[in-house]
Amino acid sequence: MEKRRMDAALLVLILGHLAIALEVPLDLLEILPQPPTITHQSPKDYIIDPRENITIHCEAKGKPHPSFSWTKDGTHFRIEEDPRVTMKPHSGTLVVDISMMRAENYEGVFQCTARNNHGTAVSNNIVIRQSRSPLWSKEKNRPIVVQEGVSLVLPCRPPAGLPPPIVFWMDNNFQKLPQSRRVSQSLNGDLYFSNVRREDSRNDYICYARFTHTQTIQQKQPITVRVLNQAPMDERKPTFLIPPGSSSSMRVLRGHVLEMECIAEGLPTPEVSWSKVSGELPSRRTSFLHFNKTLRITKVSESDDGVYRCTARNQFGSVDHTISVSVKAAPYWISGPPKNLVLAPGENGVLTCRASGIPKPLITWTMNGIPIENSPTDESRKVEDDVIIFTDVQTGSSAVYQCNVSNEYGYLLSNAFVNVLSEPPRVMTPSNKIYQVIKNHPALLDCASFGSPLPKITWFRDLSASTLNGDNYIFHDNGTIEIPVAQAQNSGKYMCVATNALGISKNHVHLEVKEPTRIQKQREKTKTVQKGRSVVFECKVNHDETLFPTMTWLKDNGELPDEERFVVGSDSLTIVDVTESDAGMYTCIMNTTLDHDSATTELNVVEAIPEKPDPPTDLELTDQTKRSVQLTWTPGDEHNSPIQKFLIQYEDSLHHRGHWHNLTEVPGTMTTAHLKLSPYVHYTFRVFALNAVGYSNASSPSKMYKTDPAAPDENPAGVHGIGTEHDNLVISWKPLSNLQSNGPGLHYKVSWRQKKLGAEWATQNVSSNSKFTVSGTPTFSPYEIKVQAVNNYGAGPEPAVVLGFSGEDLPIGTPDNVKAVVINSTLAKILWDAVPHNSIRGHLKGYKVYYWRKHGMHKHNPDHMEKDILSFSGNHTHGMLPGLHPFSAYLFHVRVYNGKGEGPPSPTQHFKTPEGAPGPPTSLEVAKTDLDSLTLNWSPPLEHNGHITGYTLKYQPVNNSNELGPEEELALAANETSVTLPILKYSKRYKFLLSAKTSSGAGPAVSQEAAVSDEARPMSPFTNVTYSLEEDGALISWDYWGPEKNIYVEYTVDSKGVEDWQKEPANGSQNVKLKGLKVGLSYKVRVVAEGHHDQQLHYKELFVTVPAVASRQVDIATQGWFIGLMCAIALLILILLIICFIQRNKGGKYPVKEKEDAHTDPEFQPMKDDDCTFVEYSDNEDHKPLKGSRTPSNGTVKRDDSDDSLVDYGEGGDGQFNEDGSFIGQYSGKSSCRDNAEGPESSEAPSPINAMNSLNSFV
Repeated sequence: MEKRRMDAALLVLILGHLAIALEVPLDLLEILPQPPTITHQSPKDYIIDPRENITIHCEAKGKPHPSFSWTKDGTHFRIEEDPRVTMKPHSGTLVVDISMMRAENYEGVFQCTARNNHGTAVSNNIVIRQSRSPLWSKEKNRPIVVQEGVSLVLPCRPPAGLPPPIVFWMDNNFQKLPQSRRVSQSLNGDLYFSNVRREDSRNDYICYARFTHTQTIQQKQPITVRVLNQAPMDERKPTFLIPPGSSSSMRVLRGHVLEMECIAEGLPTPEVSWSKVSGELPSRRTSFLHFNKTLRITKVSESDDGVYRCTARNQFGSVDHTISVSVKAAPYWISGPPKNLVLAPGENGVLTCRASGIPKPLITWTMNGIPIENSPTDESRKVEDDVIIFTDVQTGSSAVYQCNVSNEYGYLLSNAFVNVLSEPPRVMTPSNKIYQVIKNHPALLDCASFGSPLPKITWFRDLSASTLNGDNYIFHDNGTIEIPVAQAQNSGKYMCVATNALGISKNHVHLEVKEPTRIQKQREKTKTVQKGRSVVFECKVNHDETLFPTMTWLKDNGELPDEERFVVGSDSLTIVDVTESDAGMYTCIMNTTLDHDSATTELNVVEAIPEKPDPPTDLELTDQTKRSVQLTWTPGDEHNSPIQKFLIQYEDSLHHRGHWHNLTEVPGTMTTAHLKLSPYVHYTFRVFALNAVGYSNASSPSKMYKTDPAAPDENPAGVHGIGTEHDNLVISWKPLSNLQSNGPGLHYKVSWRQKKLGAEWATQNVSSNSKFTVSGTPTFSPYEIKVQAVNNYGAGPEPAVVLGFSGEDLPIGTPDNVKAVVINSTLAKILWDAVPHNSIRGHLKGYKVYYWRKHGMHKHNPDHMEKDILSFSGNHTHGMLPGLHPFSAYLFHVRVYNGKGEGPPSPTQHFKTPEGAPGPPTSLEVAKTDLDSLTLNWSPPLEHNGHITGYTLKYQPVNNSNELGPEEELALAANETSVTLPILKYSKRYKFLLSAKTSSGAGPAVSQEAAVSDEARPMSPFTNVTYSLEEDGALISWDYWGPEKNIYVEYTVDSKGVEDWQKEPANGSQNVKLKGLKVGLSYKVRVVAEGHHDQQLHYKELFVTVPAVASRQVDIATQGWFIGLMCAIALLILILLIICFIQRNKGGKYPVKEKEDAHTDPEFQPMKDDDCTFVEYSDNEDHKPLKGSRTPSNGTVKRDDSDDSLVDYGEGGDGQFNEDGSFIGQYSGKSSCRDNAEGPESSEAPSPINAMNSLNSFV
């Protein structure tokens, strides 16, 4: 067998080189004979709409035109015998009229046959099935009551339709129910809750099934869910709701969609993730749906076979489920279906039917619809598995072969004909066709031909007798010759010759090689232009002179805007007044009939970018005088920012060549400035322009303008007279500048005199200097001073007189009446009399107080002689000394000082400070802790600040959260340095604060913490818990030393059942009276101390027994309360009897229950009185109402009418009767149940048929 396969493969390989199948040109199809070919047919699985006629397609071609026949379920379908079935003319398509017939009568398997005298082709098996959208089965949905936190599944179970319906969940208002990681719909349509919450309670969970083929929607009865929170479920790790167990398996077909889902329950809501155990997920074909609960893989291939894992995880753990996926495959073509063969007599050929599938498919052959083994024997035909080999075929061997490939998952059926023809050559390419190509491009010259046997093509150039060959040409199997790189010399006339055994055919074509089209200038890739300006794009081109290019401009690959601003020239595009919308990509395309060239430039439009202005020009001097001149200029370009001002500078080439100085500024709207000038200056001017960006460059300098010399216009400024020694006076001033000198020979006339009656002015001329020293002056005497500027052309104006002083000397006076006033222990006030002015001998700067602590008045304090100084500026006569040491003796004196230094000290004085608060104790230590004591040791303060009168010790318990309990205080004697405390019972830890006291008060405390051993601390803060019985109750008493404030007593009857504790608050006291205790019972009583956050910290429990007390026997029948009770019961029974009697009489007129039982409309579901849910009725035919019964138009009900004639089943009328009103509220539209049904809590879903269009938007 293996040898046969190898021989067949070798034969196919040899024949593949010997025979090439012919393809008949379209122009010859109507001339040459051809077996049938199926061109159009209905799908294999054909689902029909029962409301429309059935059309089963079957179209075929062939020469002659084929005839058609059909089989149904494997037997001949006699079309002519069924008047409802017609076949379209020249076609095999059937049309079945089902207007008077049920569509299911035509369900079955149809197959079309097309035949002519050259063969028979068959269609696929077309399975006709009627679409179905059945109603939901009747069911009664009871309310689902669950505890909060549990998982829940709401089943949908839609009716089985054809094709299967699309399922979705909505509410009464046709709004999709919200879904999330916690709530989602499974692939089978059920609604899964990983855990329920109180907000999930509702009565309108409605499952809808949409049947797409018939465009109908069916709905399930609403489901009511009530979530209780009486005992919510605990948090837990995830478990899978679906699929069950730890592993599962599934099968999928190649090319289909693989959908796997894992839905888990748990609290909090688990997250689901996916992975492939045996490899990676195909990322391009993988998607995750339904909040990661569904893994979808499209276009499944064999590589998707393997094991997949889904993992559900929350903070309490995770769970895995593995799914083993097996990929199967219906048959599919490996290299396409078999192809038709057109052979000449004596030629060889092969029909190949290569297909695959999982499992491996079975391949069978038929000829003209008959199994090939039952067909007439043909020596030229040999079948080898998936190929048929034809050798030396002869006329008359034409036929249609069918290849059927099938396995358990499907089948493939393909028709391929073998057509044996004898035809002489025909050249199909038009004669003298002109081919035009661009230089350096390939040129393809066609010689399309047909003949059987296949013609041989030969090419010639012009009238040359030699055939074309060599590397310059490429010869294609279809007869086309290709010149890979066409040049001008390849232009000319060519001839092709087609030859076979039956004849010869010739044809001539022409080739023209053209110059390419190229844009000349390589345009810039980006242009940037300011808004409001113009831009030009150039597009110049070189092209073949026989070709005429056309220029096209595009903006962003679209047409140019239709605006006059866009001007297209012969080789350019101009845009004027550019706007922001003009930005984009501009492309110039030069097209010819053979080629094109293009170039693209990006246009960026920017706001008008301001720049600094251009410098002014044309500076001109006019109106020249000795002290002024007029300067004019022409402004430069503003560059998109208005000029704000002009700055005018000058250069003095006489005194300071090369240095420019600012002279003046003028507004930007002016172009002229009147300049004031100084004498004796050689002026050159220049101008700057300023806008928002900055200053322009300087203008070109103006012509020089020289002013004449003159006497000075001003005198020096900054004249001062100050002595540097006690017997001199230094006169100084700020010299004039060259511009201020007004002429040559500048010097200064300095004058001075002592400020007193009869003093004369002394004068001195000073040049090249700015100060003059007068010697031999008295100490600190006032002088009048003046300085005048003088040059060769005269003196300046009369100078102002300035007051100065000769030099200072040290003060010789001392403050008198110096004394101290003590304010408190750390503050004293010093007072003194001012020193006379003549004793200061200079400018008074202030007074300085020197003070120092001589010693403390406590025996432990040493002497302190370090001096402190406080300065008081100005003419003060007092000052405060802060920061003094309490209980100390101080010495001090006062000095006056001037600019030269300090004077002699006043006589030394003294003062004492009173006692103050002491400093903290030097140390505080816990010496030891015993079971019955705790000892503290300390050292006295370092700073006594007086006489220590005692110590204060404070201590508090500290709990585990560092909160402090009640504070205890202990007074200690001054001579004590230790104390022993009794057992501490509040806490394991205590905080201690110790401070010392003087007569002035307590000082700062030193702190320490200590821990008490467990052995030293009692187990409970309650002690002495007792009770005593009194006439009106039991008095509970106790002692409590704990820090908690919330104390109460709780009690319950001592029993083995459920304990019902009662609570009585203590309200700050240490006893509570329990009243209302029953005699003869024993009570369990607790005294409770409650801390923060209602956490019980401590309690003490005891038992209280109330003894039975002997009492007098009383006749209960004589008691007033018993007689009253009996009378009340009798009255109540009488009232109830009256009400029942009235109700019975009303209900008798209209037996509601009987009317409800008689109502048998299967689509009507009345409501229960208690919970407004629907109740099913029997479909018993005996109880059906008469058809056509109606309600009277006046809205009343007659007793002889149908029971269904009640006006008010909730919709029409006001629901009232003209009788005694016994039906009002029972069938009225205003009943509570009817109100609920119309509100958001209604359990009656609206009709989905009426909402068809709105539902389509959700599906």
